[in-house]
Formats: sequence, C-alpha cells, structure tokens
Amino acid sequence: MTPYELLGGAGVVRWLTDRFYDIMDSDPAVKPLRDMHPADLAGSREKLYMFLSGWLGGPQLFIEKFGHPRLRMRHMPFAVDGEARDMWMKCMTQAVGELLCEDWLKAKLLEAFYNTADFMRNQQE
Repeated sequence: MTPYELLGGAGVVRWLTDRFYDIMDSDPAVKPLRDMHPADLAGSREKLYMFLSGWLGGPQLFIEKFGHPRLRMRHMPFAVDGEARDMWMKCMTQAVGELLCEDWLKAKLLEAFYNTADFMRNQQE
C-alpha cells in the first residue's frame, strides 16, 4: 500500500494540507515563511494538495495539471535557507503529529518531508 492509501486517501491529504496552512497562517513564529506566500492561500493550498496526492502515491493531480513539479526551480524566486526549511518543517511536523495514523508512518512522512524541504534550500546560512 502507498502512503496515500495508508493515510486514508484524498480526504486525509486535503486535511493535512489545510492543517499545514492553518498552522502557517496562525503561528507568529513562522511569519517570515507566511510572508513568502500570497495573502490568499487558496491557490497554495490547492497546489500543495495536488502535489502531495501524487507524492504520497495517489493520483498525479499536479503533474496532470502543471507537468513535472520541478520543485527546486519553482522555489527559486524565494530565499529558501535553513531557517525557512525549519519553519516549513515546524508547521508540517505539527500537522503530521495530529494525523490519526501509526507512529511509524508519521516518522516516515516526516523523514521524507525533511529531505524534500532540505532539497529546496537555495540560500546558504
């Protein structure tokens, strides 16, 4: 089974995406990360949901609509350093921690999220 299936499919991936952005939007500790995003997060939420759907082994919604994700290229306009990575991970760690799934799956998700977030860095400390 894929992580997408193990998590429970589209509804849980949508919940995870929304929870991530709700945390980012409300936690003053990650304001610099929030400021990298548009005032209206609807588009960001939809793109992350579509990306995570395929990234977790479900429908390739992002690729179907936008083509290959090219994550590093798409993040180049933003200064992504270790601090931005850590703020992103703070939000995702909290959201993943609230999922109703096995701890081993949460650990695997967080490892994969960290590796991907670290790959997005385009600025040195």
